[in-house]
Amino acid sequence: MLLYLDACFDEAGDDAAFIAKALGNIAKARGMTDLARDTGLGRESLYKALSGEGNPSFATVLKVMHALGYKLHPELADA
Repeated sequence: MLLYLDACFDEAGDDAAFIAKALGNIAKARGMTDLARDTGLGRESLYKALSGEGNPSFATVLKVMHALGYKLHPELADA
């Protein structure tokens, strides 16, 4: 799933909804109920935020990434 998420980051460009949807796909595969428990966020709220049509806060994205076992790190973009 890490390779899938990495590919989505490469493909998304500036499309935050694309990344949210990718996180939603991973979350569904791992179990949204467990993710809700691990993040302290409501399951329905997570479904909406990670649908690709929601607009999750950066804090929500970080909580989800952490609960899934991922972390964000800066990397220089190709010039």
